[in-house]
Amino acid sequence: PMEDINLHFTGDFHAITTAHNLLAAVIDNHIQQGNALDIDVRRVAWKRVLDLNDRALRHVVIGMGGKAHGVPRETGFDITVASEMMAILCLATDLEDMKKRLGQIVVAYTRDGRAVRADELNVTGALTLLFKDAIKPNLVQTLEGTPALIHGGPFANIAHGCNSVMATKFALKFADIVVTEAGFGADLGAEKFLDIKCRFAGLKPSAVVIVATVRALKMHGGLPKAELGKVDMVALEKGLENLIKHIETVKAFGLPAVVAINAFPTDTKEELDFVEKKCNELGAEVALSEVWAKGGEGGIALAEKVLAATEKPNNFNFTYEVEQSIPEKIEAIVKRVYGGDGVVFTGPAMKQLKEIEELGLDKMPVCMAKTQYSLSDDPTKLGRPKNFKITVKELRISAGAGFIVALTGDILTMPGLPKKPAAENMDIDVNGKITGLF
Repeated sequence: PMEDINLHFTGDFHAITTAHNLLAAVIDNHIQQGNALDIDVRRVAWKRVLDLNDRALRHVVIGMGGKAHGVPRETGFDITVASEMMAILCLATDLEDMKKRLGQIVVAYTRDGRAVRADELNVTGALTLLFKDAIKPNLVQTLEGTPALIHGGPFANIAHGCNSVMATKFALKFADIVVTEAGFGADLGAEKFLDIKCRFAGLKPSAVVIVATVRALKMHGGLPKAELGKVDMVALEKGLENLIKHIETVKAFGLPAVVAINAFPTDTKEELDFVEKKCNELGAEVALSEVWAKGGEGGIALAEKVLAATEKPNNFNFTYEVEQSIPEKIEAIVKRVYGGDGVVFTGPAMKQLKEIEELGLDKMPVCMAKTQYSLSDDPTKLGRPKNFKITVKELRISAGAGFIVALTGDILTMPGLPKKPAAENMDIDVNGKITGLF
């Protein structure tokens, strides 16, 4: 049921939030109770999380009020989906693997620069216990009764953007064809699905579906949002360059691509034919998806083309090898996936890079945190920007998840609410009927 899924569902996110904040509380308690590990209070890497957008919590001071209330220090909150524990839930193969990964989390540094792991705080068992139910994939169904698994939800702009390995492998045991979503475009969710999830899980995709709309392509071509319903072939052709780059990226991974055009009532035959012609020229099949209006029947043409694509030659390959240096891995992503010229590291990021290398943690995949609005790290550069470099402002170690997070541009791991929050449109009546949730 849609309302349950979009509200508390089975409590997986609550479990992640609670476990994450338990570890944060234990760190501060350890410091308060004598600090036997000699943790540098200026270098506690583990923030707290909340499953809400709240910009006021990005930077906070805790431990105020006197000696009995803890040791004062600066910290902050991330949104729950950005928690390393969310990534661990989605990459773990079973409960034992999850316990091992939780214990490997780097939570802080000592005053002599040694990395402190969660295992050293003796609460790995308690953390794992909180996931005893959350680790199980959740079986739901579509309106037409098709089974679906929902498990995990790391955002693809600030995290790795894929559901759990366990859910995917579970589905593969029960179905001939498994469709799984990677968030946003080929530059974010798809790259991380292929370079991180598939690498860890030993998966080899058969085909990739790229979802596009004529409206979005016209927006990438410079047409104002209020005018996206009108025909503008110039804007469509210009914006199509964005879709072409996504197709090229999928093909660079050695995989067949199918473009699904999500139909809108304002789309014209001229526009749809133009998009199909351009995609076909690149060797990508195109199908109109009318699932929103017609249900499963509206997706038959797409399904047939996807099935055909799974039979095509497949030369799946990664963007980089984990043995490469972090700058080499990021540059490979920037050039092959984003179409950029290279990468620039800020001073703080260079210092973090040196420390990661000294700790011997640089031979892991890289999870790019980047805006979803552009192929670059500048959300205002729509279409297919050229002659740009990506700026890495911060590197974070996610040793439990098994990757390094590279934060680029102005990306934030605790979003803020817009001028008119969606909550203003939500309500429930005396009969329990919910409105405005989606």
